[in-house]
Amino acid sequence: MVVTMTPPSQLRQRVQLAWRTLARELGGFGVVGGIAFLIDLSVFQALYAHAGMGAVTAKLSSTLVSMTIAFVGHRYWSFSHRARTGVKREYLLFAVVNGLTLLLGLALVAFVRYPLGQESAFVLQVANIASIAVGTVIRFFAYRQWVFPVEHAAPAPTPRCEPLDGAA
Repeated sequence: MVVTMTPPSQLRQRVQLAWRTLARELGGFGVVGGIAFLIDLSVFQALYAHAGMGAVTAKLSSTLVSMTIAFVGHRYWSFSHRARTGVKREYLLFAVVNGLTLLLGLALVAFVRYPLGQESAFVLQVANIASIAVGTVIRFFAYRQWVFPVEHAAPAPTPRCEPLDGAA
């Protein structure tokens, strides 16, 4: 068995590239998420307060609009360097991940409110913020792993072994 060692300079370059990629993805994720959050607030306010739509319908609409904008931002900016596996597949997984993290957030807030019996707006807001933080971490890693996966390079061709002259 032949073991090849990666020279330290190549290893350093790989680590630096990995950190730069992670920083770029985190930065893009944060910017896109912040914009989507502001859009969610704005659309909800416009629909509920000014268009007279019901609160739940306005929230559903604002979430769908902001989630779609977040998908476009993540697909074409935050994770643009990753593999393209099809818009339908990516959007469906994106929606599933967002739906699951929404359910997790609802469960956390409900747990604090009902089994723990907390009624304080402050305590419930802390639970809400914690659920947003946990959901954000889960979404980031789920997007990287499943929605926008790393493009795998084709395997390098296996070198052919040629017989030495005179050997048969």
